[in-house]
Amino acid sequence: MKIPFVSFLPMEYELDDELKGAFNRVLTRSWYIEGVEDQSFEQAFSSYCGSKYCIGVGNGLDALMLSLKALGIGDGDEVIVPSNTYIATALAVTYVGATPVFVEPDIRTFNINPALIENAVTVKTKAIMPVHLYGQACDMDPIMAIAKKHDLKVVEDCAQAHGATYKGQKVGTFGDVSGFSFYPGKNLGALGDAGAVVTNDKDLADKIRVLGNYGSDYKYHHIYKGNNSRLDELQAAFLAAKLPHLDRMNEERRRIAYLFSSGIKNEKIILPYVNPDCVPVWHVYGIRCAQRDDLEKYLNERGIGTNKHYPIPMHLQECYMDLNISQGSLPIAEEISATELSIPMYYGINDDEIHYIIDVINCF
Repeated sequence: MKIPFVSFLPMEYELDDELKGAFNRVLTRSWYIEGVEDQSFEQAFSSYCGSKYCIGVGNGLDALMLSLKALGIGDGDEVIVPSNTYIATALAVTYVGATPVFVEPDIRTFNINPALIENAVTVKTKAIMPVHLYGQACDMDPIMAIAKKHDLKVVEDCAQAHGATYKGQKVGTFGDVSGFSFYPGKNLGALGDAGAVVTNDKDLADKIRVLGNYGSDYKYHHIYKGNNSRLDELQAAFLAAKLPHLDRMNEERRRIAYLFSSGIKNEKIILPYVNPDCVPVWHVYGIRCAQRDDLEKYLNERGIGTNKHYPIPMHLQECYMDLNISQGSLPIAEEISATELSIPMYYGINDDEIHYIIDVINCF
C-alpha cells in the first residue's frame, strides 16, 4: 500500500464544482486585488473566528510580521517565542528588528510552557507570541495573566490551528492580534500562498491593512514605510469556497486522530497528549520515538509517507548563529527535534489506510 504524507486530491475532488466556480467568478469579473472576494472572505473568516476584524495578507509570515510592526515593536525589543516551532515565528520577530527569546515547550503538548515564560521577561520584552502548534491550542489563561501582569502584547500564531479551541473559545481571539497562514497544506488552505490577521482592535486592523498596502491609506499617499502583502482575489475566492466545510473536515481529522491514538500500541512510540481544555484540529499528528530515523525509514519502505516537525531547532539553525545559543541550552526543543515524526493526517485518508499505518507502526 502506498500512502502519501499528505494529499489534497480527496478534498479537491469533493469541492471541484465550488473551486471551479470561484475561479470562474474571479476571471469573469477581471478584478484581482482588493475586491469583493477579499472583502467577502475577510467578513466570513472574522465571523468564523469570533473576531471583529480580518485583514487578508500574502502569507502567514507576513501576518505575524505586520502584526508586530503595527504594535510598534522593533529595534532593541524582545519577543518571547517557543523554542519549538516553525522558523516563520522567529523570522517575523527578526524582520521587525526585534530579538526572539526562546522559551521551552511542554514536551507533552509541544506548545510553549507558561510556567517558564515569566523567567524570560526583561525590561526589553514587549510581547509574547504563543504558537498553537500542530493544531492544539496553547494554555492561554496563564499566558494572558503573565502578559497582563507585565503589560505585554500577545500575538497569537494560529498558522496551524484554524478552528481549534481553548475552553470553548477559538484560537486567535485571546491576544491583541493573531496571524493565520493559508498555505495549501493547512486545514484551511489556499491554492497558493495566503494569510490573514484577525483582531478586535479597529485602529490596529486599519494600521495593518495600510502597512500591507505599501503603507498607503489611499492611492499614492503613504503614511508608513509599508510592505506589499495583500490577499489576492483568486485565493480569497478559493478560501471562501472551502471555509464552510472547515468544521466538518476538522471533525474528520479528530476521528482519524482518535483511531491512531486508540490503535497504536507500541511501547517504543509516544503518542500525542491532548490538553483537556483544548479541542485540537490535528494539522499534524506527531508521534515521538527514540529511534525516530529508524522508524521513518521503516515506514517509508512500507509505503507510508512521513515528515519531521522540525528536524533542526531554530536556535541551531545557521541563520540564528548570531544569537549564540549553544547546543544543549534548550534541551526540550532539541529532544523534540530528534524524536518527533509526523504520520499521514489529511482529509480523505480512508480507514483501510489508517489501519494499515497502525498495524505497521505496531510491528516496529
